[in-house]
Amino acid sequence: MSQERERTDNDSPWKEILEAYFPQAMQFFFPQTAALINWERPHEFLDKEFQQIAREAEQGRRYADKLVKVWQLQGEEIWLLIHVEIQAKPEDNFAERMFSYNLRIFDKFGQPAISLAILCDADSNWRPNQYSYNYPDCALHFRFGSVKLLDYQNRWAELEASDNPFATVVMAHLKTQQTTKQPGERKAWKFSLIRRLYEQGLQERDIRNLYRFIDWVMILPKPLEAEFWQEFKQFEQERTMSYITTGERIGYERGKEEGKQEGEQALVLRLLQKRVGDLPAEVREQIQSLSLEQLETLGEALLDFSAIADLFNWLDANPTV
Repeated sequence: MSQERERTDNDSPWKEILEAYFPQAMQFFFPQTAALINWERPHEFLDKEFQQIAREAEQGRRYADKLVKVWQLQGEEIWLLIHVEIQAKPEDNFAERMFSYNLRIFDKFGQPAISLAILCDADSNWRPNQYSYNYPDCALHFRFGSVKLLDYQNRWAELEASDNPFATVVMAHLKTQQTTKQPGERKAWKFSLIRRLYEQGLQERDIRNLYRFIDWVMILPKPLEAEFWQEFKQFEQERTMSYITTGERIGYERGKEEGKQEGEQALVLRLLQKRVGDLPAEVREQIQSLSLEQLETLGEALLDFSAIADLFNWLDANPTV
């Protein structure tokens, strides 16, 4: 368990990486909109303003939103709403929600916003980019920018050649999807992607930022995580660099020492919330009644969960002992 996995899902790696490299995100995913912006003027994250228009009922959903104030080249202020859809499966009312948020921003602040979406799911046919209705005397058509991370799997050479940090983000995301139920392959790719950060000659801060994202999304079973750390520790020693193993390793060791029942329960519950969203109270109680051995088994099984139904099926097959 790394330090990042102790955080709540709302403090997601996507939010962190967007905040750390927002101009690069815009240039990578939405270059036409990025070309409108004067990046010499500071941008501002409007977190308080976004909370005023976000529904509390949606807090448990697996997505990251950032509302950002930027300045156009001609000097005019403009707001950007960046939405990262992290759900493993498509959301039926996604386009409607994009329109609703855009409308709420204008209604509450009198400010038009450019709405942009980053889709992380694995369904190649799901590509929402508009919301509309049409009646004889009234019609509406709302179009928003949308990119599909899945499309980058055919542009791997382009990703490898890019020095934009979001090329690394996309590679980590794609390899996580492609190595479901292949933990050994995932371990190899995790090491390869982190090693690439050093080979690019990045600054220590950038290596740490991108490492945290890779480490979060490319979760490994405990035995392979231990192997990974040993190999990575040797790698840093050979390069006479200790950017990660002197700091992030502390969190990993703390996780190893937290092998008691309560620590295992807390870890499993946090990872489940990350994988399938909020858990009903009765499900949490059922998990808390599992034995330590069952918790460890569930901790490995949940890496392949994509919906809460997967958890229900596992609990049915593994009754409390």
